[in-house]
Amino acid sequence: MDKNSELIQRREASQLGGGQARIDKQHQQGKLTARERVTLLLDEGSFNEIGQFVEHRATTFGLDKQQFPGDGVVTGFGTVHGRLVYVFSQDFTVLGGSLSETHAAKICRIMDLAMQNGAPVIGLNDSGGARIQEGVVSLAGYADIFFRNTRASGVIPQLSVIMGPCAGGAVYSPALTDFIFMVEETSYMFVTGPNVVKTVTHEEIDSEALGGAKTHAEKSGVNHFTAANDVECLKKVRDILTYMPQNANELAPQLSNYTFNPLKLKSIQSIVPDNPNVPYDIRKVIDCVIDDESFREVHEEFAKNIVVGFARIEGRTVGVVANQPAALAGVLDIDSSRKGARFVRFCDAFNIPLLVFEDVPGFLPGTDQEWRGIITHGAKLLYAFSEATVPRVTVITRKAYGGAFDVMNSKSIGADMNYAWPTSEIAVMGAKGAAEIIFKREIAAAEDQEAKWKEKEAEYAELFANPYRAAERGIIDDVILPEETRSRVVAAFAMLEKKAEVLPKKKHGNIPL
Repeated sequence: MDKNSELIQRREASQLGGGQARIDKQHQQGKLTARERVTLLLDEGSFNEIGQFVEHRATTFGLDKQQFPGDGVVTGFGTVHGRLVYVFSQDFTVLGGSLSETHAAKICRIMDLAMQNGAPVIGLNDSGGARIQEGVVSLAGYADIFFRNTRASGVIPQLSVIMGPCAGGAVYSPALTDFIFMVEETSYMFVTGPNVVKTVTHEEIDSEALGGAKTHAEKSGVNHFTAANDVECLKKVRDILTYMPQNANELAPQLSNYTFNPLKLKSIQSIVPDNPNVPYDIRKVIDCVIDDESFREVHEEFAKNIVVGFARIEGRTVGVVANQPAALAGVLDIDSSRKGARFVRFCDAFNIPLLVFEDVPGFLPGTDQEWRGIITHGAKLLYAFSEATVPRVTVITRKAYGGAFDVMNSKSIGADMNYAWPTSEIAVMGAKGAAEIIFKREIAAAEDQEAKWKEKEAEYAELFANPYRAAERGIIDDVILPEETRSRVVAAFAMLEKKAEVLPKKKHGNIPL
């Protein structure tokens, strides 16, 4: 056999991974192979593989008789919408995609290149975990990856796509990255599996209920994006990358072909109900301000009382953070504070301006929240906004009460521009509760206590249940009509385009974790 033929033969062997039988089984489970996933993720013909012929070095427990080119992970670089990305795709057909010393080294090589060249790294995870036969060297391989995840955090975007099992130590690399995508029914994440759970806690539970896509989307918040299958999932990854810069020193790409239907502005006035106690969907307000069909919600099924996601305004990426009156009246609680803080910090790390829509009646009261640390968790969102140096614009649509008003990107914690609609109420608390406290003695002494209470409630509302007291003191910059919101936001971000703010010199802050 001549040398060229040998190379072709070796390439063909590498393409087969663990063999045709295992590839067929992967397909029967509704999953694509590692290479098929890379092909769908990247632009056609752009993939350049690295380490195609790498094999493991272990000889114990029969591993010397199980050699596969590539050692269970496909690594390389290519483009998504013409922009450079680095990718690794674990191959479950090779020893269950288990991570060995060389498998880990291939992933680390890709991550190092991504850092050196300032481009996103995307991990397609489908692995049974550490290769048990290799012992501690496989665990050390995970640690090498974790270390690089941490060093890359805030420098380049890191996306983790869970497309099969991800258990034990394997879950911590995705947890250190920026966003996690999961596939319904075929992917799951947990530190300990159902069998261990049953042994230790005597709970009967399957993999899907313990750590499936739906569980992590709704209950834990570990999962940011959910897809029905591999193809849909990879399309979502390609799409979300268009909202991100290549690295922390660049801006997200600006689209020149955006559209905006001005008729939406005519309907924005009617979205907020006249009755301040009636809920509405803040997404409708967001949609009236941003470019058509540009909103990509993050954490859609988790902590629904706050909405976060990427959008575009005149083709430029912005990060949207909004209280959601349609869920728990839009109050801030532990989960919504964590969700908001994480998203704000990503946007700030990657130069994405923040647009905040505020309608918040306060923090959620109760022993459950207090005992689980709402003080510390609420402070995370406060810290994230206060720390952010990107352009920050707030629009108050209705309620802005108490400490929650401060937390939601108020001017006093560094917001650049703050606007309020005429329907907004900016006060320490609602008029009813305030009247009960301030005029307690007068109400108690009155013959008709109910009538007196209503009288004092109206008195307080006249003074504070409006935006003008705040406007008089410059706490907000202007009171605007709802239909003026887009034009004012556009002007504000244009004015702030060259914003330069430098934080005090320090190693890093100590965010309340």
